[in-house]
Amino acid sequence: MSLVSEEFPQVVPYRAEEITIPADVTPERVPTHIVDYSEAEQTDEQLSSEISKANVICIVYAVNNKKSIEKVSLAIVLEVLVPVILVGNKSDLVEHSSMETILPVMNQYTEIETCVECSAKNLKNISELFYYAQKAVLHPTGPLYCPEEKQMKPACIKALTRIFKVSDLDNDGILNDNELNFFQRTCFNAPLVSQALEDVKNVVRKNVIDGVCDNGLTLKGFLFLHTLFIQRGRHETTWTVLRRFGYDDDLELHQDYLFPLTLKVPPDCTTELNHNAYLFLQSVFDKHDKDRDCALSPEELKDLFDVFPYMPWGPDVNNTVCTNDEGWITYQGYLSQWTLTTYLDVQRCLEYLGYLGYSIISEQESQAVAITVTRDKKIDLQKKQTQRSVFRCNVFGDSGSGKSGFLQAFLGRNLTRQNTVSEEHMSYYAISTAYVYGQEKYLLLHEVFPDFDVLSDTDLACDIVCLVYDASNPHSFEYCARVFKQYFMDTKTPCMMIAAKSDLQEAKQLYALTPLEFCRKHKMPPPQAFTCNTADAPCKDIYTKLTTMAVVHTDHLSVTVDWTHLNCTPQNCSQHMGDSINVSYT
Repeated sequence: MSLVSEEFPQVVPYRAEEITIPADVTPERVPTHIVDYSEAEQTDEQLSSEISKANVICIVYAVNNKKSIEKVSLAIVLEVLVPVILVGNKSDLVEHSSMETILPVMNQYTEIETCVECSAKNLKNISELFYYAQKAVLHPTGPLYCPEEKQMKPACIKALTRIFKVSDLDNDGILNDNELNFFQRTCFNAPLVSQALEDVKNVVRKNVIDGVCDNGLTLKGFLFLHTLFIQRGRHETTWTVLRRFGYDDDLELHQDYLFPLTLKVPPDCTTELNHNAYLFLQSVFDKHDKDRDCALSPEELKDLFDVFPYMPWGPDVNNTVCTNDEGWITYQGYLSQWTLTTYLDVQRCLEYLGYLGYSIISEQESQAVAITVTRDKKIDLQKKQTQRSVFRCNVFGDSGSGKSGFLQAFLGRNLTRQNTVSEEHMSYYAISTAYVYGQEKYLLLHEVFPDFDVLSDTDLACDIVCLVYDASNPHSFEYCARVFKQYFMDTKTPCMMIAAKSDLQEAKQLYALTPLEFCRKHKMPPPQAFTCNTADAPCKDIYTKLTTMAVVHTDHLSVTVDWTHLNCTPQNCSQHMGDSINVSYT
């Protein structure tokens, strides 16, 4: 009542009516509801009911009444795990402080945030105690600091360590002046002047060995500063940093931070990374590629993902994207894996970008701005043009037809190298780039499990179909023919037949039509001979053809064909099947 009227009431009721302090008159700009409780008028059940709704509890005792002080411990036992403020009222009636008496109680209960002595009669510390109550909710000590051990809790250290690593833009283990200024501007909307920066570093130098190195702040120094803030009652500084980097009250990354609700993906649309996202991922790669060999060693990859709560890429990733001779993921493979994740599971991609601090480093509202949602594929087909850069090719074929070899060959691996891959680490995906009319496109190959009767919509949804048969197995082609006739014959999805293992003796296929006759009948290109049993990396021309077919299917071309150099006549026309022709296009 003294808080509201700013004067001491002459007549004090057992219990005051509920009071609401509007947001615009509080330092933290948060509306606050104050609910009074009177033991004389209310029951323990009513008390429990109110406590269950409370964000913070102020336990008031009279500093001039020993029995009142003794009842504080009993009161705390009844409470739930929310912050507690001890309020010693009637300080105007005594000349001494009750702090020494109340200190053992504060040490006994971790829920107690602070203790304030006040006087409702002369208004001493009245507004301050409600400020501390707000602060206890918005900036609690409990999750951050252990007063008994006088150090930050492990969860807080873990969160601040991730924040340090994200802010260390060049990954040298030190926050230089530019990085500190960016951090300060990101968290507090204001840079530090040069003298303030030096003052901060001097405080660290005086208190922590190796807290400052090469005139920059080390992780050790960074953690010391936050410990100092907390010990000096400036929890809000640390909480501001934590919340800016996506942490909730339990020091877990908030779901809204990891999974922004702003991204909507309609049916028949796909998701891709945009140019700025690729630039960001390139900078992340560069800062962890310490030896500048354009590949990430296992140690470098572990360091990159150190800001994640778990290792997101398993051994199968090394068989999904391009690697160097040592099996390390290359720069191209790294970007390909991000492209694959974005295409197949955009929510997972948003989560990963959140761990890397994309929205913070890029100064964007959320990582959703990194994603481009493509136009409905049906519209692309109607307009005969597309802006997409990722095209999916589903690969069908009977068991043993060479599908896995076909996927691995796309990554530049011949049969000898493929035989070194553990079966449990094999991947059903392969993704890399191919150039179509001078433009870089991603081709995503997906090996479909050869169970003819359980093909799902996902198995069938793609930009181009690849039907692989073993040219040396007389029974292999029939599966491809059945899949095509049942699932793709009446669709507009382009299809290509691959005669795999072409290095072996070709067998006559036990089917009504030969593969070439089948392709002619259904207006498909002739079967493409392919083998990965080569001395060097397998030829990649077939993958360029697949990508081109996928792109051309949705992109309108005006084509001029020059046949004259073939000297083609009706009599010798069949002899020119498969010969090259000169094509110009716009």
